[in-house]
Amino acid sequence: MEQIVQRGLYYEELRTGVIYKHRPGRTVGEADNTLFSTLTMNPQSLHLDAEFGAATEFGERLVNSMFTLSTLIGLSVAQLTQETTVANLGFGEISFPKPVFAGDTLYAETEVTDKRQSRSRPDAGVVTFLHRARNQHGDVVAVASRTALMHRLPAERRDG
Repeated sequence: MEQIVQRGLYYEELRTGVIYKHRPGRTVGEADNTLFSTLTMNPQSLHLDAEFGAATEFGERLVNSMFTLSTLIGLSVAQLTQETTVANLGFGEISFPKPVFAGDTLYAETEVTDKRQSRSRPDAGVVTFLHRARNQHGDVVAVASRTALMHRLPAERRDG
């Protein structure tokens, strides 16, 4: 019986100029924000103190932006990089145009903006991803550029 194993896309399968929409989304809970902030040793009152948050211009606590970034990248893994990435090489510009609050649902999308074969590793390619997170209202809440080293298709499956 044929078996199909879920995986990301190999270097050759990733296409520039395409928007990959990642589903399902992820609803952020209050406990997610508290746990992430405390696990990462970030005691910022804006994330942990409800009374402090209520007195800010936002009127409530904000979700830690590093949680938002991590979730944005995580939402893309199953579709793009599961078992097909070698390593992250770095992040470029990252922005958070709107805040995220407990109860918001994050949806991610990714565009491949550049790709080239690795100069030092013939079995890999370098891919630049532009990731965007939107909330349940469609507002962009995070944007991040990321460069990753991606496996190429196994040699027996490559064209020429």
